[in-house]
Order: sequence, then structure tokens, then C-alpha cells
Amino acid sequence: MTMNVALARLAAGLLGCALVVGGAGAALADENRTQQRDAEGQAAPAGALTLSVASTATTLTEVPSSDANVRQFTGSLPEVTVTDDRAIIPSGAVWYVTGQASSLTSGSRSIDAGHLGWAPKVITTSGHGEVASGDVVNTVLDAATADTPLNDGLASAHLLALSVDSRASAAVGSWTAGADLFLRVPRTVEPGAYSGTITLTLWEEAQPQ
Repeated sequence: MTMNVALARLAAGLLGCALVVGGAGAALADENRTQQRDAEGQAAPAGALTLSVASTATTLTEVPSSDANVRQFTGSLPEVTVTDDRAIIPSGAVWYVTGQASSLTSGSRSIDAGHLGWAPKVITTSGHGEVASGDVVNTVLDAATADTPLNDGLASAHLLALSVDSRASAAVGSWTAGADLFLRVPRTVEPGAYSGTITLTLWEEAQPQ
């Protein structure tokens, strides 16, 4: 299942950024099961593995930057919830959510998605660690370090949250994750009301037994 998030306009006269979050489509092997009849007239197991987002838009606001050559904007990804109420879950299955951003545009001007990064976090406190957050993804303006080796931004898909065992995480029912968002651009970028999209996708895979 895929969802999108949008970035919104900032203060007039400054660099503005808006993200759209939303969704459509399916990316799960066993997603959105509905109660149907098979050829022998038996009811298939009910329930589904689903993804929902608390809001379809978020806004980034400019904050002080420690680098005189860089402008920085921060915000929050709307909360992302994965719910699993399936009666039958494949043995060895795992699910995970990834996020990837489009370029941010303002008229004919564009900022590559590599300038947008995030720091994922699991918000649900119940359970026993069945779901983990993805790694921090820094921007192309940040240096890679041993602690944060990813610095390509959200130009490619990165992990938001991961369940290492679909059956174990389903015992809790729903899991919510989020992320701190940050946009870092050179001060030479032309001001404007920039907007773009973050696409969130829920995947499930069966692991070899």
C-alpha cells in the first residue's frame, strides 16, 4: 500500500516548503484481504494489513543554521500507523514501511529530494520491541559518519519502520511511527513556495524458513 505526504508553504519572502502525504495502490503480498468465497464455497480468512497516515500535509519552518552557507527547515512527518487484524498471517512474514520524496518545486525552480532528510521513530509504546524504526537519513549537505552513514536524503526509498515478525507485531494490533523532517539547502537557492511529495509504502515479504 502506498501513501503520499505533501510539504506546505512557509513565510512569504522566505524559502517555503510543503510536503504532501497520502496514498493509493498496493505493495503487499497479502494485503487488503476481503472475505470472499473460494471455488469450494469456503470463506477466506478476513482481515487486512493496512497503512494509514494522520494527515495528508505538513509544513517545514525555517530554524537557525549552524552553517552560514546553509538554510535549514524542520517539521514532522504526520503519524503513520500500520494495523494488522488478519485472522491468518503467513509464517515467516515481515512487513516494513519505506519513504521516498519527490523534488521540491516552485514554478520552474526545483530542489532535489537529496536535500530532505528524516529521523524516524516508533511512537507506539506497547509491545516488546516487535517494531523498530529506520535509520536517520541525512541530506547531501551533511557528511556521512560512522553513526549516520546515510546522507543521500529521501531521493531514494529509505526505511521508516520495520516489523521483523508479522505475527508477533500483530499481537499488539496497530503500530504508529513518525519522523522528524529536515530540509537543508544552500543560501543561494532562490526563495519561493516550494512543494513536493513523500510517498510512503507498506511492504510485506515472506522470509525463508
